[in-house]
Amino acid sequence: MSRNRLLAFAALLALTACNLAPPYRVPLVAVPVAYKEAAPWKPARPADELSRGAWWERFGDETLNELEPQIDTANQDLAATVARYDEARALAAEAVSTLYPFVDASAQISTNKQSRNRPLRISPLFTYYGANQIGFTASYEIDFWGKLRNTAAAGRATAQASAADLETIRLSLQALLATTYLSLRGADAQDQLLTNTVAAYQKAFDLTERRFEGKIVSSLDVSRARTQLRTAQASLANELAARALLEHAIAVLVGKPASDFSIPPKVIPFTAPDIPTGVPSDLLQRRPDIASAERLVKAANASVGVARAAYFPSLTLNLIGGLQSTKLSLFNAYDTFWTLGPGLTLPVFEGGLIKAQESYAYAVLREAGDNYRSIVLKAFQDVEDQAALIRLLAEASTDEEDGVKAAQHTLEVALTLYQMGATSYLEVVTAQTELLLAQQTALDFRTRRQLAMVGLIRALGGGWDAKDLPSDKDATKLAPNRIDYFQTSQPVPAAREVERR
Repeated sequence: MSRNRLLAFAALLALTACNLAPPYRVPLVAVPVAYKEAAPWKPARPADELSRGAWWERFGDETLNELEPQIDTANQDLAATVARYDEARALAAEAVSTLYPFVDASAQISTNKQSRNRPLRISPLFTYYGANQIGFTASYEIDFWGKLRNTAAAGRATAQASAADLETIRLSLQALLATTYLSLRGADAQDQLLTNTVAAYQKAFDLTERRFEGKIVSSLDVSRARTQLRTAQASLANELAARALLEHAIAVLVGKPASDFSIPPKVIPFTAPDIPTGVPSDLLQRRPDIASAERLVKAANASVGVARAAYFPSLTLNLIGGLQSTKLSLFNAYDTFWTLGPGLTLPVFEGGLIKAQESYAYAVLREAGDNYRSIVLKAFQDVEDQAALIRLLAEASTDEEDGVKAAQHTLEVALTLYQMGATSYLEVVTAQTELLLAQQTALDFRTRRQLAMVGLIRALGGGWDAKDLPSDKDATKLAPNRIDYFQTSQPVPAAREVERR
């Protein structure tokens, strides 16, 4: 008898170790050996990685360094994403709770009166009686087929995907702030250029008026000079309007009202930070969106095991016990009651429901795998796009700077010849227009190069690493209760601060 019991217990343990989910493998993606746009970047060395977190410091701008940390503490979009991560952790903890027994306690004390004319009356002697009970119920589902374990695994993987989504949003907001700020500084440079241009055009206009008053030139030169001046002034006003919109956008990103926020104009020197790209295979670990897609594949894989387990019987152990009495004193051995026994559920006819659910789970798994491959391919494209932009814009900037020098020389010669009366003012106007266009294009190339550098850092993951994902334990750790952000203006805690708590 003892041997049979041991064999039965061993068989039970073997059944509880079953797992009907497919063996998990990360979807295969062809990874290039090297980036096509390799020069002038070099693979990152262990001591030459992107800064973990404060990657924007590579641009050496104090104002940007002050603005970026405010994303973590005040941006409302990031706060909403933190809340979604908390939701995912709570759901994961809920799934893990099914692995443990459920125990509930209850108590009831009541006085009752039965009708004298009640059919099948309990007792003709008792019209008034008590019904008092203290008891508990316990149930535990034996996870023979891994349904509960796979549900918990899917919940943990989904929570980890949500954590990666949080980092994706954080990185996107940081990159958006950097690009908006650098665009604002590009507008400052354009404003300074147009301010200087308006001053130069004013001098040229004054010159034509004096020559017209001296009857040296016709009013045609004056009208041409006036047109140039007014056009430049209108361009300056338009550029100032564009700068105001950029400033307002930065205010929203750092969680401040646009009416109370301002950034003083400043022309910053061009900075081309060294950006170590690493090798392409590193990208699979350095981008949080790729990590999120991979975790969703794992969650879908576990969900297949849950769907397949529905074909098999479900066994639950149930226990109900307590004390019952018609009196207030319930502590009498004769008042005890209990019920113990297993409950077995076996699908017999479901009209194809279980098969449909299994097919759906497999389809979700295929979709998650295809999404993962697509995100990886787009990540490589993103890196190549930004690297190509940086290289080609650098070449274009060199050519355009030469063009600015040539246009400057042309204007100087045209003005000299005009003052000598050797040419018409039309030559001056043409030279002014060409110089302004060349200078604006050169500044535009410079700004676009910096924006492409931010884009490359974002495409490389901003220094993030898949090792930053929460562990299975942290993925099911409930977040602390937070204040109602709809009724307060307190800063929003970032996810990393929550984890540290």
